[in-house]
Amino acid sequence: MQSLVISIMGKDKPGLVDTLAKCVYKHEGNWQGSSFAHMAGMFTGFVEVHVADENKQGLIDALDAIKDLSVQSVAVASSENNNTTKLTVDVMGNDKTGIVQELTSILNQFNLNILTFASHCESAPNWGSLIFKAKAEIAVPEDFDDGALQDSLESLANDLVVDITAKR
Repeated sequence: MQSLVISIMGKDKPGLVDTLAKCVYKHEGNWQGSSFAHMAGMFTGFVEVHVADENKQGLIDALDAIKDLSVQSVAVASSENNNTTKLTVDVMGNDKTGIVQELTSILNQFNLNILTFASHCESAPNWGSLIFKAKAEIAVPEDFDDGALQDSLESLANDLVVDITAKR
């Protein structure tokens, strides 16, 4: 079996995931996991599929032929399951230009790998401004000092609330 990571993007409309799922099923692929999102009228996401070597090229060709959908697929080796600790980092504060760059720069300074990252802004009616919220799952060494990370993140702004929880 070959593992394929498939990314998609297209104008949002009903049936996009179903079209993708039917294509994978028709080529005897096994859907391993996925993540999709709607943003600014576009639909985007990615899927990991296991497919037999003899069906791989047919699946790739069929994916490329899906109308009105930009599809990219990459064959990858089996994912490694190393025993690093995972931390979930939740951040909330007033929105400002550059906040994502500042957050990711600190994570990079600690040489941390971002496994997932999701962010959004929402209205704060009582404050008259936007509130920025982000959630990241990061891989850290077992002996990692998450207190130092929390201090560094909180130093970005006096209104930034940071919550770090371990996932073992």
